Amino acid sequence: MKRFLLFLPLLVALILGVVLFAGIGKDPTKLESALIGKPVPAFNLADLHDPDVKLDQGLLKGKVQLLNVWGTWCPSCRDEHGDLMWLAREKGVSIIGLNYKDDRADALVWLDRLGDPYQTTIYDPKGTLGFDMGVYGAPETFVIDASGVVRYRHVGVVNEKVWEETLLPVINDARENG
Repeated sequence: MKRFLLFLPLLVALILGVVLFAGIGKDPTKLESALIGKPVPAFNLADLHDPDVKLDQGLLKGKVQLLNVWGTWCPSCRDEHGDLMWLAREKGVSIIGLNYKDDRADALVWLDRLGDPYQTTIYDPKGTLGFDMGVYGAPETFVIDASGVVRYRHVGVVNEKVWEETLLPVINDARENG
């Protein structure tokens, strides 16, 4: 038994080394989503700006668009906000917001101060739609095709590089083949 205890630190180090080695070179922004190729989950949530207006998955059909998950509590969401404004204004990208686990009043002040890149914003205070979509946090951005099917999931900030190298090719493919 004492001999085993002598080898225990070596065994622990070996196991830890294997686990860490397995993660080397993996991109943390490429989290697989079970929804790729599947329709956006059914939902019935209020519009952020008008709580009397109920929105459902039909909102995400008819054209290729981005669904951007954000919250005022998220520092990275503030970092990407200017780029989302640029995409909406300069590039004409259709962006639907998903205000995730947030306070309505705070979210409205945020959009008033920083600008509103969203055609519509779904208010998800309990995170139910976010949960159904497998959201880990914010920001996350999904490419939704014209049929309401999830084509791609980007975890992290959307900026010009992400737009040009990742999202735009997926959007172009969805427009051509979807």
